[in-house]
Amino acid sequence: MDPKITPELVEAHGLSPSEWDRVLDICGREPTWTELGIFSAMWNEHCSYKSSKRWLRTLPTKGPQVICGPGENAGVVDIGDGDAVVFKMESHNHPSYIEPFQGAATGMGGILRDVFTMGARPVAAMNALSFGGVDHPRTRTLVHGVVAGIGGYGNAFGVPTVGGEVRFDPAYDGNCLVNAFAAGIAKADAIFYSAASGVGRPVVYLGAKTGRDGVGGATMASAEFDDTIEEKRPTVQVGDPFTEKKLLEACLELMDTGAVISIQDMGAAGLTCSAVEMGDKGGLGIRLDLDAVPVREEGMTAYEMMLSESQERMLMVLDPAREAEARAVFDKWDLDFAVVGETIAEDRFLVLHGGEVQADLPLSTLASSAPEYDRPWEATPPAEPTGELPRIGAIDALKALIGHPNHARKQWVWEQYDHTVLADTAVPPGRGAGVVRVHGSGKALAFTADVTPRYVLADPVEGGRQAVAEAFRNLCAKGATPLAATDNLNFGNPEKPRIMGQLVGAIQGIGDACEALGTPIVSGNVSLYNETDGQPILPTPTIGMVGLLDDLGDLIDGDPREGDLALLLGGAGGHLGRSALLAALGRDEGPPPPVDLRAERAAGEFVRESRALVGACTDLSDGGLALAAFEMAAGAGLGVRIEGDLPTLFGEDQGRYLVAASFDQAEALMVAAGRAGVAVEAVGGFGGAEVRLGGDAAPLADLEALWRGAFAKALG
Repeated sequence: MDPKITPELVEAHGLSPSEWDRVLDICGREPTWTELGIFSAMWNEHCSYKSSKRWLRTLPTKGPQVICGPGENAGVVDIGDGDAVVFKMESHNHPSYIEPFQGAATGMGGILRDVFTMGARPVAAMNALSFGGVDHPRTRTLVHGVVAGIGGYGNAFGVPTVGGEVRFDPAYDGNCLVNAFAAGIAKADAIFYSAASGVGRPVVYLGAKTGRDGVGGATMASAEFDDTIEEKRPTVQVGDPFTEKKLLEACLELMDTGAVISIQDMGAAGLTCSAVEMGDKGGLGIRLDLDAVPVREEGMTAYEMMLSESQERMLMVLDPAREAEARAVFDKWDLDFAVVGETIAEDRFLVLHGGEVQADLPLSTLASSAPEYDRPWEATPPAEPTGELPRIGAIDALKALIGHPNHARKQWVWEQYDHTVLADTAVPPGRGAGVVRVHGSGKALAFTADVTPRYVLADPVEGGRQAVAEAFRNLCAKGATPLAATDNLNFGNPEKPRIMGQLVGAIQGIGDACEALGTPIVSGNVSLYNETDGQPILPTPTIGMVGLLDDLGDLIDGDPREGDLALLLGGAGGHLGRSALLAALGRDEGPPPPVDLRAERAAGEFVRESRALVGACTDLSDGGLALAAFEMAAGAGLGVRIEGDLPTLFGEDQGRYLVAASFDQAEALMVAAGRAGVAVEAVGGFGGAEVRLGGDAAPLADLEALWRGAFAKALG
């Protein structure tokens, strides 16, 4: 028997008193238990974006390269020759903190389904991970579980993980972030969308069976954590990458038959969200008969079936004339295929189970007419000026960075990911942006994910701009033309004006930068309520960006050679506010570096146009010139000499690149930079066996051992 609906149950379902009043108005009666679950699933923050929709609409989403922007399972961008890249980034933060392995694994599974439900074959994955302080008792468990979950799912499914980032900060002690990115290739004229069309067409359930895992997961993901966190473990889904691989092949084969009218991944809120979104986008109603849903557990209720987030499932509207052909495809792949309903003309979501009506609601009120809030917000006040410069030698400053897991080499992480599967990876993790060949062509795609949360905390607008600008630079440094971006906006409780102000400011900065750099946002995800006992995470608006190399021969991926000059493009530095060096010394102070978007675009274009004169290249970000030079030198097994004082060496001024070039290349590069109006200067050179920063020096071998061993020593 269904429980009696009480104010406590309504609150437990994440509905506010005003939202409950709205539910009563819509129903004209008290809703059923299943209807309460449906409203809870569709109106939570994770599915409805009710706190962020009005601000997300301000982002640039169009461009001549954009085939499909936000609103679908993933964004679609034209890459020429009839091909398109399909990509998205999405969070699985709360589940990964509760159950690290399965939370991260199913995050990978979900983002892969978002891509192949559009008709694309996945070709690359990335992740952006944020954990608590290295010394926190839970951090090591989370790191091991999350990395194993990502590797276990992605490796078994068969997609190369080619890039990402990992950071540590005490602000994430009670709420780690797991942001997963996937990209695939499709034919530009064969993209599949989710909007249902046609009345009386069968609604078909595809894939794995439905169980009780993940019931209420979307609602859990829209709430703060507290000391009841262990009770939330049943809301975490369990994944099966081998079933997902079969689902990929079956879906792509079925799409080739012409039988698919529309298709939607069953992700957050499972059957509820997929059915409602398909109907709402198509302006149709949906009738579901849950007796036809394949289940793996006995006695499941309508509430459980509608809210289950069991993995590896799809929902499809089918051409009724092709039903037998479609069923044969899924029988061949040993996957469930069940007609569970039909499209109807009325604005109605009708759910039947055991011959009884379990839900009967106006469908549009669940999706496009869901609540939307203009929450009060406060702009982040300007940061106080940076204090007195630290008294530390340049080599000791470098050691403070490379000896911390935030800036140490991360091979312990990426060596657990298969980055060679599919045999098209041209640039593996650890070398800036990852690069993957477009199979069967001379083209390649470059991928990166970036954000600097300490900048966003100090100034959300500049921090948002910088996240986009850094992603842009990472792609340009590989010779790729940035095409478009996806965002994953991770913030605390939006009901707090200070937190809401961080979200608003970051979106403004992201929009400014995407507009100026020609990289529209084509997909994304918002993850709010990332707090534990009232303590928020650092504001972390991760930017995933994709770039195109028309010819893989244009790739910039060399190493410095003995005798090469070190050239700094984009101007000298000196801005230490909010820098990695100050953070390593325990000083979170000062404003972040300002971002000149016009200069960013000019410098990036110059690097791409001058690729023939560039031996090796990296952008400057965390750790400034010193860390960039060290990483470039260590990667080549060479020493390096860089001139300058501490601010020059470790300042994090934006819009800059470090280039290694022979004398003749350097001379030509300087002439070209003068014509282009881009600042360039020689700041040192590569060679020998020591690292010399200003007047301070140390053996490369000692520093490299520290850099390569610090992550595993702290967390391995």
